[in-house]
Amino acid sequence: MERNRSDEDLTMSASPRAPSGAAVMRPSVTDALTRAFFEEWAETGLGALSLERVAKRASVGKAALYRRWSSKQDMAIELIKAVGLNLTTIPDSGSLLEDLRLILLSLRRTMRHPLIRPILPDLHAEMARTSELSVEIRNTLQYERRERGKVIVDRAIARGELPTSADRDLANDALASILYWRIIVTGGRVNRAEIDKIARFIAAGLGRQ
Repeated sequence: MERNRSDEDLTMSASPRAPSGAAVMRPSVTDALTRAFFEEWAETGLGALSLERVAKRASVGKAALYRRWSSKQDMAIELIKAVGLNLTTIPDSGSLLEDLRLILLSLRRTMRHPLIRPILPDLHAEMARTSELSVEIRNTLQYERRERGKVIVDRAIARGELPTSADRDLANDALASILYWRIIVTGGRVNRAEIDKIARFIAAGLGRQ
């Protein structure tokens, strides 16, 4: 029978890279806490979220959580930044229209996720109330995502599909805002035919040749 442990992080590592007797941050525990955090957030909103309930949902001791994150806000910032960049891919299909279509499909999949769908509007509301959260997310995650998005326009300019005056910020705004309004704000659906229509609309707005 496996022995009971109040905090499964308190294990000894045989690795020569870890000091003898040091607590080991087990990835499986971090993964469980991450999943539990987003599940709690989707259910309660960040304002009402309790780290104690997160630990209980993850079936770990509170010490395991507090060893990784000192506060709810620290946990939110770190996990959003860690997960956010991987939610949508930046394709390179060789065609502006196809790149836009693939990004829109990826964004649609993200916004329809049962956890992400309720979290997104709550995150933006919390950013309006909490300056530290807003600064961290805008200056890191949002900045990096927008820089990656601009690559699509730069490649299209290099291929001669767009004029050099094409507005890269406008491309980023249009990609995110149209789907956000349709899916998150109005609760509507966006099928593949509409994805194609939106992609053509954005490409035309950017001056596609």
